[in-house]
Amino acid sequence: MTYHTLSFPPALQAWVDARIAEGRYADVADYLRDLVRRDREYAAEDRRWLKAMIDEGLASGIVDAEPEDVIDAILAEDPDLRD
Repeated sequence: MTYHTLSFPPALQAWVDARIAEGRYADVADYLRDLVRRDREYAAEDRRWLKAMIDEGLASGIVDAEPEDVIDAILAEDPDLRD
């Protein structure tokens, strides 16, 4: 097991201390382990979302038009996108 020493600015230390005082975490290490686990889950969800978007794009086929024309058509459908 690798051990790390961390230093927090006062505002972050106060936040961590408050979270521990709420009783959900036993100590700083417990809180940080939970943050790392949730970050890993979030990253996995990001990868799944990105893969789904790529798959959707690939399944949509190839457009035989210039990119500028496609963008102009999209903007014509929703002028609020120009902002």
